[in-house]
Amino acid sequence: MRAVVLDAPGPADTLTIRELPVPEPAPGEVLIRVEAFGLNRSELHTRLGLASDVTFPRVLGIEATGVVAACPGGEFEVGTQVVTMMGGMGRTFDGGYAEYTRVPAGQVIAFKSDLDWSVLGAVPEMLQTSYGSLTIGLDARPGQTLLIRGGTSSIGMATAVLAKQRGMTVFSTTRNASKVSALTDLGVDHVLVDDGDIAGDIAARVRAILPGGVDTALELVGTPTLPDTLRATRVHGVVCFTGMLSNEWIVKDFYPIGYLPRGVRLSAYGGEAADLPTHVLQGFLDAVAAGTAVVPIDRVYRLDQIAEAHAAMEAGHTRGKLVVRVR
Repeated sequence: MRAVVLDAPGPADTLTIRELPVPEPAPGEVLIRVEAFGLNRSELHTRLGLASDVTFPRVLGIEATGVVAACPGGEFEVGTQVVTMMGGMGRTFDGGYAEYTRVPAGQVIAFKSDLDWSVLGAVPEMLQTSYGSLTIGLDARPGQTLLIRGGTSSIGMATAVLAKQRGMTVFSTTRNASKVSALTDLGVDHVLVDDGDIAGDIAARVRAILPGGVDTALELVGTPTLPDTLRATRVHGVVCFTGMLSNEWIVKDFYPIGYLPRGVRLSAYGGEAADLPTHVLQGFLDAVAAGTAVVPIDRVYRLDQIAEAHAAMEAGHTRGKLVVRVR
């Protein structure tokens, strides 16, 4: 099979395509014939040497979408459409950047859909993270207000879609005015262009529209913007730290009383396949097929364009998910 191998941290062109043996699954494992996979910042962190618990050489990829090619334990029938994600994929064992991937059966989710594989490949980790951030991280409720910091990222755009399905009023930020329409097309109510430095004063602009502050906020940029996001949130509101587009995730010299605005709650979210219920995945795909939800995709690449795709992700100029079609 063809697979994308990283021998050691480095630039995008260190990702090389090689011929590797097709993995042989043991009982309790599933061999997936990969049709498509989405790119994630986690894989960028691994390539840059920022991730922990990684051994090299390694086939990257924390998610994959395809069909069951073999399942010795009988948990899934051969030919079943499935997604898989997380659980150490692409870090402690080889991941989804390949024509086949072998994963534990417990991190596989079945679905049925006639959508194109490029669309299906964009969904699993994006939906899991967005859904988990809204439910576990924010406990978001219909009618509430939500600020998404880093709105034109794939997670930001997917969260906007899910939030609007819940009847929430959505504020979303972007650093590029040319991306405003990409957010309004999703139904975002208030797009805020953060045209200052990375920690620009969005809080004042949120409160000019909503003096009391938003009920909930999703932080996808990282620690540089987190203090401003906290200031945009009302007393007893919740901020969920989920993403780190800035590649900065450590709060230095953290003094809670000085750092957190009075009464504002700070949570965090990082999930696994088990955090995406089967009915949520199937329901979202059905909604996409019916035209009542969208999958925000920036571009679809071929497997032999993986270095180009990684370079685009690292540059940060995309709007939505980057997807690779394997076949």
